Amino acid sequence: MVGRKVGIIGAGFVGATAAYSLAIQGTCHQIILYDINTDIAIGKALDIGQSISYSPKGTIVTAAKDASDLKDCDIVVITAGVPRKSEMTRADLLMINAKIIKDVVGNIMKYSPNAIILCVSNPLDIMNYVIHKMTGWERSRIIGMAGALDGARMAYQINQKVGYGSGQTSTMLIGDHGQYMIPLPEISAVGGVPLGQLISKEDMEGIIERTRNGGAEIVKHLGTSAYYAPGYAISTMVAAILDDSRIIMPSSVILDGEYGYRDISVGVPVVLGVRGVHKIIELELDAELKEKFKASVDSIQEGIDILTENGFFES
Repeated sequence: MVGRKVGIIGAGFVGATAAYSLAIQGTCHQIILYDINTDIAIGKALDIGQSISYSPKGTIVTAAKDASDLKDCDIVVITAGVPRKSEMTRADLLMINAKIIKDVVGNIMKYSPNAIILCVSNPLDIMNYVIHKMTGWERSRIIGMAGALDGARMAYQINQKVGYGSGQTSTMLIGDHGQYMIPLPEISAVGGVPLGQLISKEDMEGIIERTRNGGAEIVKHLGTSAYYAPGYAISTMVAAILDDSRIIMPSSVILDGEYGYRDISVGVPVVLGVRGVHKIIELELDAELKEKFKASVDSIQEGIDILTENGFFES
């Protein structure tokens, strides 16, 4: 495992849970937590480090006291950013988080120039696009974690409805990580059995709606965003990359002609391995799905246009 080094920028609930998942699984040799609040990073690194005393695989968990401590990471996960507050406009939120990402990316480029970047910060697809523009790196190394989480939420809702097949449920989604996400029940299954043979169309519509609102439902009860499911989804993607597993996972990536679009980051099925994105899989979409996909892309483009109009990409 020597050399399997993962940096996590943002030691909040999501970043720390991802670190804990990786440490317990023994996925990598070293995890480095970095946060603007150094004490938070140090405290959580100590807690996670002490938790693995009972793990069969030893993982070194440390806190970065300076960005230079993120040197030579194989993968850097970005969870940094601020949530939208009531007084903020969409433009306010976009500009604030884009500036945070810009600062973070500058440090990654300086200290881990060969890393694969896994973006988790929201608005996910737009921030992933920002990273691509800031780095200028090949698109295979810039990946947004969205479909892994949304797919897990969809699988949960399916299992709640049918009452079996937990762990055997495969799901697929495309589009943005937001209100225009497009679950694809026609190519999802439980134990290899197509959903159409297990769930009525009416019930499936309810599952799709609950999947879209999965994050909001948790916020309503918890008072904060989810972190267990996102954290585990991150660890799953990191493991796939480090182990060169070549698994198919819906992820937000930069398109260059696929699905008829260029210069946009949006969720599509990809093959994940040691180079990051090994392949983008192009699904055949009917006319209805093409319209839904366009609405999703247009929503992301609106956010990018806001950044452009505010001069973000000129600075």
